[in-house]
Amino acid sequence: MALIGTARRRERAAARARREHEPRRRVADAGAEIPVVDLRDATVVYPGGHVALERVSLEINRGEFAFVVGPTGCGKSTLIKMLIREVEAASGNVYIAGRDIERMAAHKVPLLRRRIGTVFQDFKLLPNRTVYDNVAYALQVIGAPRAEIRQKVPEILRLVGLQAKIHNYPDQLSGGEQQRVSIARAFVNHPPLLLADEPTGNLDPETSIGIMQLLYRINRTGTTVLVVTHDSSLVDKMRRRVIALDEGRLVRDEAVSGYHDESTTEFAVRMRQEMGVGDEGHTNGDTH
Repeated sequence: MALIGTARRRERAAARARREHEPRRRVADAGAEIPVVDLRDATVVYPGGHVALERVSLEINRGEFAFVVGPTGCGKSTLIKMLIREVEAASGNVYIAGRDIERMAAHKVPLLRRRIGTVFQDFKLLPNRTVYDNVAYALQVIGAPRAEIRQKVPEILRLVGLQAKIHNYPDQLSGGEQQRVSIARAFVNHPPLLLADEPTGNLDPETSIGIMQLLYRINRTGTTVLVVTHDSSLVDKMRRRVIALDEGRLVRDEAVSGYHDESTTEFAVRMRQEMGVGDEGHTNGDTH
């Protein structure tokens, strides 16, 4: 084990040394837009030598809505963790909005994470705080003024359809409502990038469509959305870009042809029709 640990440290040191000779920021070609996410041969190796991601290269542009799919253990959640630098790449480069986050000083990582909204399958809500306070907490930790918090929290709760639940506690909410609180907390700062790790993993089809409708609405505001999921039927109906991993390797990256712009209401109606789900779900009145 000591030899493995030593080899891994040497690999990390060599990777960092190589990065010292590369630009701190990616410079786009003339007239080209810098991707929000840009991976170049990114590899993640866990202690013990398990390769979770192997030489993954891809770009996700501003305003895209993309899915990451693949079997359990293929590296989907590791990809999310790498983008918020919860785990570090052993080699390769990880650029967020042009910045190589592997070169980022440790004290700047919290600033990076404030610019990335993250939604987890298990919600990670504070059980002893109300819906309002759970969402407000995301603003409090960055020192937002009270007046800004009082304005933004009700606005975001209206967006996710929870204005009537503002004083409820998490254990008084359904699973879908808890996930909406999680999304509201992730989006209250209007981050340029929103990551969602299995956001519909424990939800029924009707509730899952509602969550996807909400993420689609957020995407239409200009936020780039990257969703990790194992729900292939839902992904097929979404008609968006699909990035597939298998044993840590990128095996598919394609956009679905024939996609056309839809309002969030049109999107929800189509999804329910294609998935054979009743029309009784709510659309929160958005038709834009």
